[in-house]
Amino acid sequence: MTQQHPTQRPAGPVVIVGFVALTIPFIEAFQPEGSVIYVEEPDVARKRDAPAKLASVGYVRGLIEWEYHLPGKADEFYAAHPDLAPVAVVPAVEYAVPFAARLAERYGLPGASLGAALVLRDKALLRQVSAAAGIANPASVRVDSAAAVEAFLAEHPGPAVLKPANRQASLGVRVVGGPEEVAAAWAECLVQDEGVFVPDRPMDVAMLAEQFVQGDEYSVEMLVRGGEPLFTNVTGKKLYPGPYPVELAHIVPADIPDELTRLLGAQTARLMAAVGFGDGVVHCEWIVSGGVPYLVECAGRMPGDAILDLIEAAYPLEFMRAYFAVLKGEPLPAELPVRAKSGAAVRFLAPGAGTVAAVHGVEDAERADGVLFANCAVAPGTSFAGLRNSWDRTGIVMTRADSPAQAHRLAGEAAALVRFEMVPQEADAEAAAAAEKP
Repeated sequence: MTQQHPTQRPAGPVVIVGFVALTIPFIEAFQPEGSVIYVEEPDVARKRDAPAKLASVGYVRGLIEWEYHLPGKADEFYAAHPDLAPVAVVPAVEYAVPFAARLAERYGLPGASLGAALVLRDKALLRQVSAAAGIANPASVRVDSAAAVEAFLAEHPGPAVLKPANRQASLGVRVVGGPEEVAAAWAECLVQDEGVFVPDRPMDVAMLAEQFVQGDEYSVEMLVRGGEPLFTNVTGKKLYPGPYPVELAHIVPADIPDELTRLLGAQTARLMAAVGFGDGVVHCEWIVSGGVPYLVECAGRMPGDAILDLIEAAYPLEFMRAYFAVLKGEPLPAELPVRAKSGAAVRFLAPGAGTVAAVHGVEDAERADGVLFANCAVAPGTSFAGLRNSWDRTGIVMTRADSPAQAHRLAGEAAALVRFEMVPQEADAEAAAAAEKP
């Protein structure tokens, strides 16, 4: 008689909240076939053609369309899928952080904690909590009108930063030099259109006015388990000049003294304790002025802007794999490095205002010294109003070298080989007017 074995039940899926195509190669390196379910907003899934793009990805089991931006939707998802039995819930985008944290709680899995996620997603609440923990913050106030911004400037003379409390990618952020700029800046910053990356329904507008802090900018990427740091990286940042604080370059690790690296890491760990962050990755931004780190903001998710690529290249480290292991409650796949073995950098490309006629030199940049990849996918005929947020950048060059400074230099040299041939906005307007004449 043949012995019968019970059918082995397949392992539960990893649930990834938010579709980010750029992370697919990282996840493919370690997730087995049919082991991941994506959750995405119906509008975003449609606009970004997520079903078709995920259909050919081997590790994907399926896509569930769900309005996860809205309150209560994590509990509703759990009630609708009580037997899903996921092994991890991973927030992939900024707007997914509270939903993922709550869903992890409902399934009894490691996660940030809903309390921490809600504080991190509201920059005003984050200021309130972090200041109570003794962390330096710029003066900040919620504002609902241009008059409120003018009142803030009257109390805090000098430049101010006008920004949303609940958005991403430097959207709606502008430095305001004085009262004479407030009316135009207020009208401009209220336009917060992220196109294919957000649902079609309106999002709440919540604005802050903050004192401008002059100093060098950094971000700390920290892998956390049970509130304790497991891995810490500090990224150096360079910004485009002008009133829009858009990042021009990232350098990993930051080319700074060890004392400042330790201080930024310690302040980030202090912030995690203050908000009650449990398990996952944080991407925490700081401005250092007079030797003091001032908190800018902090996200409870993986960093964007190719910082993940830089960390994996410079240390080296399978950062995404370690992140998934923490959220699965599994042992780390390998010992985590304390120091990077090389330097890595990215330089972003932006065409400026006008219509793109052609892009030259991308192939030259790809062949330049130290370049790991160069990409500029903007199509001729695409129009830009100018550089106002991160979505207005159109390309990237990434390098690796023996030191962070050398990687940064090589990235700048390679990026300089890329040239945008532009039709000025005035010419566009003249051509349109001429076409309308009989």
